[in-house]
Amino acid sequence: MSGEIEDLLRSLAPQVLGTLVRRHRQFEACEDAVQEALLAASVQWPEQGVPGRPAGWLVTVAGRRLTDHWRSEAARRERELTVSMEPPPYDDPHRHVDDTLRLLFLCCHPKLSAPSQVALTLRAVGGLTTAQIAHAFLVPEATMAQRISRAKQTIKGAGFPDGPERLPAVLQVLYLIFNEGYTATSGPDLQRVELAAEAIRLTREVHRLLPDDGEVAGLLALMLLTDARQGARSADGVLVPLAEQDRGLWDSARIEEGVALVTGTLTKGSAGPYLLQAAIAAIHDEAPSTEETDWAEVLILYKILDRTAPNPMVTLNRAIATAMVHGPVEGLALLATLDGDKRVAGHHRLEAVRGHLLDLAGQHDQAREHYREAARLTLSLPEREYLLRRASG
Repeated sequence: MSGEIEDLLRSLAPQVLGTLVRRHRQFEACEDAVQEALLAASVQWPEQGVPGRPAGWLVTVAGRRLTDHWRSEAARRERELTVSMEPPPYDDPHRHVDDTLRLLFLCCHPKLSAPSQVALTLRAVGGLTTAQIAHAFLVPEATMAQRISRAKQTIKGAGFPDGPERLPAVLQVLYLIFNEGYTATSGPDLQRVELAAEAIRLTREVHRLLPDDGEVAGLLALMLLTDARQGARSADGVLVPLAEQDRGLWDSARIEEGVALVTGTLTKGSAGPYLLQAAIAAIHDEAPSTEETDWAEVLILYKILDRTAPNPMVTLNRAIATAMVHGPVEGLALLATLDGDKRVAGHHRLEAVRGHLLDLAGQHDQAREHYREAARLTLSLPEREYLLRRASG
């Protein structure tokens, strides 16, 4: 099968699945039917050519697989009649596009836990196999299969959402997928490039469907501007922090696209949390060096972000910017406000940032203690190696 056909099938799969689930509300059966239709297409299209309406072809074939399955069980006669009387699946060219977004919303059903939302999104919308998802999250394939199966059962028969109230959950799931790809929470690899790429691909799709939504554009820009640095983030299996990275290795095309998204979206109205984070990332990416970064502007944006979307990680990053503008003593004072916050208790980043700011303040012995504690807390081997080097420095 040619690469073009493979890419086409991958892009059409969520659209087709969304259409079938919207009609029949039987997620697992619809998914099996779509897989059979994709297999049939992968065999027939290279020989017979891609049909004029490829999405309609897949919906028709998958629909027949469903009715065959129901007929073989001598059941659901009324449903078969309904299917046979429906108009052709390609009457409305926009319906399939809408169904992709609806499917993404369905995978982020509020009854599901965040890990289940992520797993189901990667399986149904991203097209990753259960084995690939299990590998990405370092769990046995059987465990991931059970998680996905339980998620399907939880949303069995659930209707598609009618309003935009689930969009924040969708964006949060995509952000979680990206973060796990950009900085793996555990294991020997700092990054899982395929996960970050999949998150960007799916967010591009949401942006294509909702081009006027500022937070969708902001999230896409944030991903692009962050991912632009991935080629410089590690060396010999060890984390390379932002200040020490070779900026010549950064992806200039992604930076340009991300900056354009930020600039174009900021002119349209108020900025939400993702757009604010993207604006901060743009400042970092456009600066020639850490010393030449406009830290005063970064600090202003973090203050706004801390007011509009208070979060301990935002405060932690604001402490770094405060130290760069007003000195490490003030940065450490702000960082101290997080002591006792259960949301970051035992998180290695809190200890790592404290060590960094103590280093800036010239308190190197204390800094080493916190670097060692951060190394003990992290499950990422590249981060641990970096922190231990700082502790021994």
